Amino acid sequence: MAHPAPPHVQQAQAQVAAAFQQLGGKPVDLLKSPWSEVEAAVPGLIGGTFQPNNQNHQMFALGLAGALAERLAEDHGAFWFLNRESPEGASLGFPDALIVLSPFGEVMNSLVSGKLSRLDEVSTNIRGMLGKARFGAQGGGQKLSAADYQRLIDPGFMQFLVMDPAKTNKAFDSTPEALSREIRDALGRAQMPKEVRAQFEGQVLSALQQMEPGKKLVEQVELAPRIVELMAHLFGTQASTGAAQNEFWGHLILPMLFIGAPTSFPPVDDEEIQAFTQGVAPMELFVDVVPHSVQAPDEGLLGAFDRTEVSPINSSFERARAPLHLLKLNVERLKPLLAKFDANQMVDAVRRFTKYMEEKSGKGAPPNPQNEEMLKAASVLLTDLKKLVLEGKGDVCLRQMTEGDAMSERDLAAVRNALQGPRIILS
Repeated sequence: MAHPAPPHVQQAQAQVAAAFQQLGGKPVDLLKSPWSEVEAAVPGLIGGTFQPNNQNHQMFALGLAGALAERLAEDHGAFWFLNRESPEGASLGFPDALIVLSPFGEVMNSLVSGKLSRLDEVSTNIRGMLGKARFGAQGGGQKLSAADYQRLIDPGFMQFLVMDPAKTNKAFDSTPEALSREIRDALGRAQMPKEVRAQFEGQVLSALQQMEPGKKLVEQVELAPRIVELMAHLFGTQASTGAAQNEFWGHLILPMLFIGAPTSFPPVDDEEIQAFTQGVAPMELFVDVVPHSVQAPDEGLLGAFDRTEVSPINSSFERARAPLHLLKLNVERLKPLLAKFDANQMVDAVRRFTKYMEEKSGKGAPPNPQNEEMLKAASVLLTDLKKLVLEGKGDVCLRQMTEGDAMSERDLAAVRNALQGPRIILS
């Protein structure tokens, strides 16, 4: 495959393939044998009936998922792409049509139902969808890549919001029909390119039209959690930080807040000195080397929020099976840290740490433009977060989004401003 399976999938597949080779009787090839023959050998390998909650059985299913992915790659050009919401940490995409598949999910469903041959139906259905795409109105278009899928599907970006609970709840208690009218009216007033407006209508309004028109939005969370979250964002968000990659928030930005601006630095070892001389960004080393001045949660969201400090924005989301992309946060832990935060002091601390590392290594810091970009971004985002948490009126929330969502946030803000702004009524 052009984009190989995640390492843990490869490992599981290798273990399962080796186990099949050790079986007596007719040889079973995970990549070529009919699924019915694979299924016949399963009880002998797992010691009986498949148990979905058994970790060993789950690992067995993961190995079969790797084999299914290879078969789909051979037959339909499938490839892996990063997807944090998938059980495997990645999903399969296809170049000729936007189809997202979880091989692990398909294998688990087939094993639970006792019909592994169902995987042949999965392949047949995909062949049909790809055929329609190739010969349909959009046939012959540009091929989709793993990068395209990741940008559209993987929720790899985050931003913090402050939301007005009254406006959010009003949207939840509205019907899709009523919300569609308001959004259509707002689109007519929003300052945005015509093609963006048309795309918004085609995606958002079409999604609302597929819901029950006279039923409250909050009662349809299970049907369409993403569109319900989007309505909450459009109608309830009052202010927001910029968007950044999840890892940037969790590994660098928020740890900087817990570290503060130390006046001295701890001893460093040879490995850390070597990393510095080899060009690792001083800001990254700063976060790795310097201890927190305030204790952060041992576990939890982004290393900054305990699990008890994170909740759905509405209790109705507890019924949703899909992972939530909009979460309410208890930010009391962060308030004193943000109150003391000063962007200039943070930058100065990293500058002093860089000089400290130069002294310890006996060499100047290698040129690293990325370090300056990260410092600038961290300064802006933490300053935004400080203002949002300390001055915002409402619930502080965290929104996860895809790269595509992050890139279109400016257009979304234009619609939001039109929805929430004053309207000129001509008499």
